[in-house]
Amino acid sequence: MFGYIIINKGDMKFKEFDVYHSYYCGLCQALKERYGKAGQFSLSYDMTFLVMLLGSLYEPETKVWQAKCVAHPFEKHIVRSNEFSFYGADMNLLFSYYKCRDDWEDERKVTRLAYGRLLKKSCRDICSRYGEKARRISNLMRELSLEEKRQNQDIDHMAGIFGEIMGEIMAVRDDEWKLNLQAMGNYLGKFIYLMDAYEDIEKDIRKGSYNPLIRRYENPDFEEEIRTILTMIMSDCCREFEKLPVIENVEILRNILYSGIWYKYEMVRHKREEEQTKEADGRQGVEHA
Repeated sequence: MFGYIIINKGDMKFKEFDVYHSYYCGLCQALKERYGKAGQFSLSYDMTFLVMLLGSLYEPETKVWQAKCVAHPFEKHIVRSNEFSFYGADMNLLFSYYKCRDDWEDERKVTRLAYGRLLKKSCRDICSRYGEKARRISNLMRELSLEEKRQNQDIDHMAGIFGEIMGEIMAVRDDEWKLNLQAMGNYLGKFIYLMDAYEDIEKDIRKGSYNPLIRRYENPDFEEEIRTILTMIMSDCCREFEKLPVIENVEILRNILYSGIWYKYEMVRHKREEEQTKEADGRQGVEHA
């Protein structure tokens, strides 16, 4: 999920970080158990949020133990794992496969083609396991790819498709919390899609690649417009989150939603402002020469 659903470690207590990291390690173990090392390569912090959210909401039996791994070979660390660790592993792998397929079709990245082939059989197994949910996600990914090839510049429509994908992933059960989780996923997906476009806008313009923000980029109010849109989206996302009866790990989840998810935005914005300042200074130097 592009590396946006992360914690703000500076605003987190040491104990909270240890708990968060233990769920991350549990997701890693689930990927290894089901899909081997190829599955572990798809590991990201993003899906840890989903595992923690669903675990905190539904409160399943959670196994806690200590383990060593390649990333931590010299000392044991705490691992937390439950049924949603494996659900997160399945969704993580499914999403990684579709991303590999799109990267190959769009940019002909050979490494993504090779990795996608490693995941293909596992992806078929996941599709069989989740049936209609997997079919809906697949159809939405296909629709998103087609609209990108058509150079669709309607950001509401494009972000909305990815929002539907995230809504399908987050709504794990057909119960009283389904609509809240689905809505939360929709908003989160819209944020991720637009944030990814915002980060890559200059690179995509240089390479002639698709980006739904290209027409808006030359607008002098571009930065303010994008910030306003992203803020409104996350405000709605957080509102849906606060409707859920989450008690356990609630401060960690709030850290992600209210602070961590903005980390990459602030980093990209700051870097862009620095580059624009350097360009402006360079032009003034030429004019005064």
